[in-house]
Amino acid sequence: MPAIAPALMQTHFKFPGQTGFYRGKVRDVYFVQDHLVMVASDRISAFDHVLPRPIPYKGQVLNQVAVHFLEATRDIVPNWLEVSPDPNVAIGRHCEPFRVEMVIRGYLAGHAWREYQSGKRSLCGVNLPDGMRESDPFPEPIITPATKAEEGHDEDISREEIIAQGIVEEADYVQLEQYTKALFLRGSQMAEKQGLILVDTKYEFGKKDGRIYLIDEVHTPDSSRYYYLDGYKERQQIGERQKQLSKEFVREWLMAHGFQGKDDQLMPMMPDVFVEEVSDRYIELYEKITGKAFERADTSNINDRIEAAVVNYLRV
Repeated sequence: MPAIAPALMQTHFKFPGQTGFYRGKVRDVYFVQDHLVMVASDRISAFDHVLPRPIPYKGQVLNQVAVHFLEATRDIVPNWLEVSPDPNVAIGRHCEPFRVEMVIRGYLAGHAWREYQSGKRSLCGVNLPDGMRESDPFPEPIITPATKAEEGHDEDISREEIIAQGIVEEADYVQLEQYTKALFLRGSQMAEKQGLILVDTKYEFGKKDGRIYLIDEVHTPDSSRYYYLDGYKERQQIGERQKQLSKEFVREWLMAHGFQGKDDQLMPMMPDVFVEEVSDRYIELYEKITGKAFERADTSNINDRIEAAVVNYLRV
């Protein structure tokens, strides 16, 4: 059996003009003057925990899917991206982020389904109809925001609480809702052309010089859930689980091995065969959602490759 390809777990660069650094669950973010250098690592997170093994090519998939959709939605909302000088890197404007994630759901799935299944009929102040089954569509997409936590779990929050607590000014929040709905519509249309359903996703926004920008990733497998369009209706009719492209299968594997992110639970170690399966799933999603063939970057000296690309760009 061939060896698993090298993967990028962490970076420790010192770029010219660097003024700060932040390590997220998946990305290593470098502050260079008024720009961000965002390196998509191969780390994978679930239940707000970073898993101990990286997934080969995941960072490349994440970055290139995000770039694909950032370029495809510039007519809806300005975004932070300026250039992608390396398959794992995006460089762009440093915006002041809003402290909420704009989660939008077209179908009852994931966290919303788990809440619904427990008997709740309201999520983030949005009333949910009775009699729904997992993966049923909502009458129209619903926005269920979450507070953006520095560490640990993001928390559900309602529109009213966001405005009342001054987390986002009302005028800005109204604009965020409009952008969120328009982006989800565009993402859904693009997914349908590729034989997929965009089930739910999240957007993050920031502000710079009084202007709102779309920031971070867009419509990636880390921020979104996709179902296959072919066979969706038939599976719903017979009560069969939907075939999906997302990292939900990673969460399901963890749950099957006794881990849901709770303090008293030990995170299982993914075996090689599952690591390769996850990698293949990410590559499949890239090709399926973008309609492009995935070109595996040379990962033999991935840190050196990334550093050279960023330094060369910054020198220009």
